[in-house]
Amino acid sequence: MSTISPPSRAGSGPWRLARAELRRRPSVKVSLVVVTLFAVMAVAAPLLSALGGWGPEEFDKSAVDPYLGGLPIGPLGGVSAEHWLGVEPVTGRDLFARVVHGAQVSLLIAFAATAIVVAAGTAAGIAAGYFGGRTDSALSRLMDLTMSFPSLIFMIAMMSVARDVNRILLMTLVIGLFGWPGIARVVRGQTLSLKHREYVDAARVGGSGPWRILTREILPGVAGPVIAYTTLIVPGMIATEAALSYLGVGVRPPTPSWGQMIAESVAFYDTDPTYFVVPSLCLFLTVLSFTLLGDALRDILDPRGSRT
Repeated sequence: MSTISPPSRAGSGPWRLARAELRRRPSVKVSLVVVTLFAVMAVAAPLLSALGGWGPEEFDKSAVDPYLGGLPIGPLGGVSAEHWLGVEPVTGRDLFARVVHGAQVSLLIAFAATAIVVAAGTAAGIAAGYFGGRTDSALSRLMDLTMSFPSLIFMIAMMSVARDVNRILLMTLVIGLFGWPGIARVVRGQTLSLKHREYVDAARVGGSGPWRILTREILPGVAGPVIAYTTLIVPGMIATEAALSYLGVGVRPPTPSWGQMIAESVAFYDTDPTYFVVPSLCLFLTVLSFTLLGDALRDILDPRGSRT
């Protein structure tokens, strides 16, 4: 006698096709290389800065000219064998060390906030879609309420008021607080389409409780869209962290982040463009790579969502 099984358990066919499709896209290959490069850079930041010979907070006054307003000595912002990407104006801090440690801070906040958003949004979306009724109404109204807030203004206000706190932890929580309703709505819609499938009804008739059905039957069914949209959330989180730091309410000196470095470099973009270009290029490449990767995953794993 044949048994009914969910599509996600029918084998690795869909995932094998997805991997094959991703391999055929040159943009995805380049994006994966860039994402991996910056991820390794963030993880190995202390080692890389040690190889460069400078810490992110070490001053090198001999690398700047005090008679020219602290501009770096040498071409391209002071690029040399001692300072691979040059130095910051005025302070003389090594730009390579600042960039790699900035990658660690920026990506840590982005990934941690994304994890909060995905966990909370997936849980809320599955609960709302599966249980329906009052649970769906309450969670849906909470989604609407959260999305109605002017999130950026509220983030700026919260970050400005809070003092003597762990800025990285606070930024992670604040950014994650406003990001979960979007993915919750996606998961809710997917759950509504799965809750009455044959294999779910079979599990229910077979005596499985709600927790087992949600974790064993519904969750694998929404995994594809969740993975796709997660990849699209990450660049938004990176950009949000950079924007808050650029506005001066995010990560504060001497802790480096790409947004903070861009904000400080604006005053020197005409006299020392390298200082502005390096962190801006890192931010641009990271956001672009995650966006291209997320678009490709959404087209493959959630083709219906890509057409909406």
